[in-house]
Order: sequence, then structure tokens, then C-alpha cells
Amino acid sequence: MTYGPGDPRSTAADALPRGLPGASAGPLAAVTLPFTELSTRRLGPVRRFFVRRPVAMDVLVMAWFVLPTLITALVSPGLVVQETAQDDPADSRRLLVVLILMLVGTAVLFWRRRRPVAATTAMAVLAIICTAVVGGVNDFGLGIALTLYAVAASRRPVTTWVTFAATMTATSGAVWLWTTSSAMVTGLTVAGSPADTSAEPVPVLPDSQVRIMEIATLLVLALLAVAIGTSVRNRRLHVADLVDRANALARDRDQQDQIARAAERSRIAREMHDVVAHGLSVMIALADGAGAALEKSPDRSRAALDQLAETGRSALADMRRLLGVLHEPDATFEPQPGSTGLGDLVERFRAAGLPVRTTGLAEPLPADAGLQLAVYRVIQESLTNALRYAPGTGRVDVSIRRGPSRIEIEVVDDGPTVPVPESGGTGQGLIGMRERAAVYGGAVEAGPAGAGWRVHAVLPWPEDET
Repeated sequence: MTYGPGDPRSTAADALPRGLPGASAGPLAAVTLPFTELSTRRLGPVRRFFVRRPVAMDVLVMAWFVLPTLITALVSPGLVVQETAQDDPADSRRLLVVLILMLVGTAVLFWRRRRPVAATTAMAVLAIICTAVVGGVNDFGLGIALTLYAVAASRRPVTTWVTFAATMTATSGAVWLWTTSSAMVTGLTVAGSPADTSAEPVPVLPDSQVRIMEIATLLVLALLAVAIGTSVRNRRLHVADLVDRANALARDRDQQDQIARAAERSRIAREMHDVVAHGLSVMIALADGAGAALEKSPDRSRAALDQLAETGRSALADMRRLLGVLHEPDATFEPQPGSTGLGDLVERFRAAGLPVRTTGLAEPLPADAGLQLAVYRVIQESLTNALRYAPGTGRVDVSIRRGPSRIEIEVVDDGPTVPVPESGGTGQGLIGMRERAAVYGGAVEAGPAGAGWRVHAVLPWPEDET
């Protein structure tokens, strides 16, 4: 739906709590912008930058993984690979292998968001190779934790725990087979090489204890990553559900508003039809009567013209009230015609030459203004049709019967006695009567009755609601 400039009403703003930074519609927008997850989070400029640019976050994670190893390899290679002797060519080869593995692991991390399970598998394979080559996992424990976080944050718990179990089993097995205590303390003796007898000996832990510590570290990192990733996934699911609910409420509000506007347009069109059709029909009949009696009975002609002017002014006032609601939403239709106006309505048709006989017109109707208006409009439309399509009819009977649970209206004419002018109706009058009755759960039947026409309306209304 479309609101005018400055109108505070908007679909998303109505459906969401006040103060949330949801999108708003411009004055010419047909619908409001969708409410997104980013709208629910109050982020600073740095966090908002990374949320909107996930590739930048991936690059930061990759740098966090690879830069410490690269710096360490340049400053002190002994902290990366085991030094068995100074200038041992095997150590240089192992260092080169570790650096290559780290670069491959960095590339794997780039795909952790898109292919988290495959990235975790690849990182575990790299960790196993590194353990076999240098006797330790080095920073691949961190790499496995980063990829497991991605799995937990984006996949179902079953997938997460299966990946966790497989990765930890394979990596822990490699650590148990190939990790050595000498590899864990290598580099601590760089200041004094094995040939330096003045250096104090560094205590070396048993291999089994070192392996247990390494496996425990891997498990702690992996469990921490899974816990954080699972928490992030649950939060995202919760926020996504709230966002979906908010957007659904916005769509429902928009649809309900459109339905309400369509119903209002239909109501205004129905009222316009009733006012215009009734007013013009009576005015035409009065004009014809005044023209016919102009020479023979000037007084009757003058009275008909006075009634014609009164009917025109009344119809014009009704139209102004109806059109006013299009520009003023708070405008009302007061005073609305009701049971007290039925007598005047019948008299206008009698003045137009329609022989109307009434039964139960003085019967008190329920105090509900809508029901009284429905009764008024049904009788008005029925008499208007009789005036238009049954010219010269000998009688028109109007009866109102109020029972214990409903109100019945019946309008019957004897049919035309002169040719009916060719003016095809649109059927809107009958549709309008049925819609008015349907509001109260009633019905309207209209059809031939002998040579004439009969309209029978039933409006349910229990006595205890009067």
C-alpha cells in the first residue's frame, strides 16, 4: 500500500517494535523494504564492516592462522621443526614442508564458510601430514578449531558431531603415533646448541605425557569451537525466526490494509449507487409529472418542482458526505438515515407517483445504526427499482416484520402498465442489498412475482441484542 508524504504509518514500522532500525518506505513506495537480520543488531562501524563484507573476515582469519608460523619460521626455525644438528639439510626440508602445508591450510580456510565439512577434512589431513613430518601438529590445531566452528555455525548438530568425532579420532591417532617429546622442546635450546656444554639441560617429558597433552589441547580447542559455533547457529536461527515473523506480520498488515481499503471503496461505491440511483430516479419521475401537469394543474406542477428541488438538495448533501470521506478519513456520515427516515422516504416516492402501501413501518427497529441503515437502503433500492422498471404500477406493498430472531423486509409491485424505458441496469443495486444483508448473516431474494417483482430480505437480529 502507499502512504502520503510524512505519513507515520508504514507496514514494517507497524509490525515491528518501535525503535528498531527497520527499513522505511518512501512516500511513493508501494511496499516497505524487508526487515533483515542486520536491522536487529546494534553494531559498531568495525563489526558492521565485517558483517557486510564476509570476505574481509575470511582474510583476517587466514592471516591469524598463517602469520604467526611465518614469523616464527623466519625468526627461529627451531620453534617450527626439530633441530637434531646445526645446519642439518633435513631440517630445512621439513621447514619447507611445514610452510607449504601452512599455505595450503590458509587456502583451505578461505573455503571454510562455503564448504565447512570439506575444509575441516582437508585441515585434518594437513595436520596429520604435519605431525608425521615434524612430530607435532603446530598451528593446525587452531586451523581445525576454525573449520569446526564453521561447521557448527552452519550445519545441523548431527553433522557437526560426526565431523568432530571423525576429525578428532584421525588427528589424535596421528598425534599418538608420531608426536615426540623432543619436538615439543626444540627451539628452547637455540641459545645453547647441543654442542654448547655450558647450557643447562632442559628437562624432557615422556613421549606418552606429551602426546596426552597435545591430544587434550586439540580436544579443548575443538570443543570450544563447536560450543561457540553451536551458540552462534542457535542465535542466528532465533533471529531468523523473529525476522520471518516480523516480515510475515508486515505482509499480513499490508494485505489487511488493502482488504480494508477495497471494502471501504466497495462501501462508498454502494452508498453512491444508492444515493445517485434513488435521487435521480425520483427527480426524473417528478420532472415528468411536473411537465405533464404544467398546463392542466399548475399547482400540482409547482409542488412537484418543489419536491424535485428538495430531492436534488438531499441527494447532493448525501454525495458531499460520501465524497468527504475520501479527503477526510475522520469524516462521518451522520446523520445517517434510519428507521425514523422511512416515512419521509416513502412520502418522496409517493410524491413521485408511486402508489406505496406500507405495513409495519412504525415497528420499532433495533437501536443498531448499521442495521437501521441496511433496512433503509434495502427499501430505498427496492422502491427505486419499482419506480424505474414498473412505471404505472397499480400498487407497491412494503412490509416490515420483526420476529424474535430476525427482521423481514418485503417489497412487491404489480408490474408495469406502460412500456418500460430501455435503460439496462448494472445489477449493482441487487449486489448492494445482498452485501448489506450478508454483514448481518442475512440474505436477499429477488425475482418475478406474477406480473410484478418481489424483493424479500432477512436480517438476523436476536431480541436480546436490542
